[in-house]
Amino acid sequence: MNFSTIRYTLTLMFLGIVSFFTGEIVTYAMLCFVIIILTNIHDVLKKILQKL
Repeated sequence: MNFSTIRYTLTLMFLGIVSFFTGEIVTYAMLCFVIIILTNIHDVLKKILQKL
C-alpha cells in the first residue's frame, strides 16, 4: 500500500461515518464506486504515460 491508497481509505472511512449519522448511506455507496473507478482510470493513465 502506498500513501495515496492509505489516504483514500481514511477518507472513505471518514465519509462512511459521516454518512451513517446523516442517513446518506446510498450516496456514500455511489461515491465509493465513483472513487474506485476514478482511481482505476488514474492508474491506467499513469501506465500509459510511462510507456510513452
